[in-house]
Amino acid sequence: MPLYLTEDQTMLRDTARDFVREQAPVRHLRELRDSANPDGFSRDLWKQFAEMGFTGILIGEDQGGLGLGHIEAGVVLEEIGRNLSPSPFLSTAVAAVEALKGTPHAARWFPSILAGEAVAALAIDERAKHGANITLKAERAGNGFRLTGTKQFVTHGHAADVILVAARTAGAENEDAGITLFAVERGAAGLEATPERLADASIAARLNFDGVEVDADAVIGEVDHGADPLARLLRAGRAGASAELLGVGGGAMDMTVDYLKERKQFGLRIGSFQALQHRAAHLYSEMEVARAAVLKAQQLLDAGDARADEAVHVAKAMTGLATTLAVQEGIQMHGGIGMTDAYDIGFYMKRARVLAETFGDSNYHADQLARMAGY
Repeated sequence: MPLYLTEDQTMLRDTARDFVREQAPVRHLRELRDSANPDGFSRDLWKQFAEMGFTGILIGEDQGGLGLGHIEAGVVLEEIGRNLSPSPFLSTAVAAVEALKGTPHAARWFPSILAGEAVAALAIDERAKHGANITLKAERAGNGFRLTGTKQFVTHGHAADVILVAARTAGAENEDAGITLFAVERGAAGLEATPERLADASIAARLNFDGVEVDADAVIGEVDHGADPLARLLRAGRAGASAELLGVGGGAMDMTVDYLKERKQFGLRIGSFQALQHRAAHLYSEMEVARAAVLKAQQLLDAGDARADEAVHVAKAMTGLATTLAVQEGIQMHGGIGMTDAYDIGFYMKRARVLAETFGDSNYHADQLARMAGY
């Protein structure tokens, strides 16, 4: 498969680029950060995403969506990253949609997602770092289950209409068998959400499940076999986060190159200095290699290829490294002013740091690749 966008995908990219640049540029992030907005994103903007059709990219045409794929979702996510636009697109229109496909929950939630009225959150992680250990308990209780435990770093968890919760119904904490995925609706009795602002000004929540009771219909997929929908969620989320990281790195790189062309020292534009040219060229090459890795992962996901898992691990690891390089070089080449609130480049560094940890950092995915290779 060629590692470039088709004509239709290029048209979508241009449309998404113009829309996000006009409606949610970096100043939109500043405004949300400095306002009293309790959600951490604009619900009006989310409805505009829906009006553009973006929220239905991964939803089938038979259910009112566009019936497109992960490449197209990644095109939108890259523009979101490029503009640092606070949005529930990744968690809702990508990861949650992929997990709910083919289940009764699709009929319940897809119309609201398509309309830009519903937001989904993903309650997966329980520790400081992303990992597979699931200890939150789901015990049988009458006609349903009782959930007890905590989750961390749940983006939009305090404002979501539905939370996809990975819980343990059997087995040990590091086993895939015995995991069950639940859809818990907003306002469930016994669910406490404590929102906290992260380094990039986004808001995530710590969730405490104190005997939250749900009926059997809340199960996504089958009891004890939630590893399958969870795997779909994680594959989609990781590929999407990789695409957004590309946007963050690309935005930082473009801003830095523009600065090199404008800033003068000793009467010369600093972009004429060979040392900085070498660093900029190195950064460009790293970003292009990461871009190829992301597109390959998206293609394999859309094709349902068995190699998709490996490609997604590669993409997340490489975009984490390349984007970290992009924001670090951006700060270095801007100089001290790059760390101040006056320049946008600092916001790119903060977003890259948070997004690199989302769904696992580069070290996590490198370790997964090593394990898959038998090491």
